[in-house]
Amino acid sequence: MTKILLSALLASSFLAACSSTSTKTAAPPQAATSSPTTVLNGVLVGPNQMTLYVFDKDVVGSGKSVCNGPCATNWPPLAAPANAQPIADWSTVTRDDGGKQWAYKGRPLYTWAKDAKPGDATGDGMANNTWHTAKP
Repeated sequence: MTKILLSALLASSFLAACSSTSTKTAAPPQAATSSPTTVLNGVLVGPNQMTLYVFDKDVVGSGKSVCNGPCATNWPPLAAPANAQPIADWSTVTRDDGGKQWAYKGRPLYTWAKDAKPGDATGDGMANNTWHTAKP
C-alpha cells in the first residue's frame, strides 16, 4: 500500500512539474519607463540632483553636441551608458570623443562646473544667455 501511495504521489508531482513548466512562457521584457533625470524646483536634475542645462548652439534632434573640449570641461555632459536606449522623450547623442550623452526632446543635457550643490542654477543665462536650465 505504501509503495502504491508513494508511486502515485511521485507520478502526480512529476506531472504537475511538467505541466507547469510546459505551459508557462517567459514574460516579455518590460519597456524602460524611468528617465535618467528627475525634477527639482521645476528644472531637470541629474542622478546627483545637480541642475541640468541646455545649450542654444546645439541643433535640436541632430544627435550631436557642439560643446566639446574646454566647453565640456565647464559644462560636463550628462553621461549615458554606452548601451543606453531611447526612453519616451529621452535619447542619446554620440559625442566627438565617442561617449554617449543624454538628451531630452532632442536637446543634449549638461551640468555646470560652478554649481556647488544640488539646487544651484548659477549657469542659467551664461555666455550671452545661450545656456538655460532644462525644464520638463
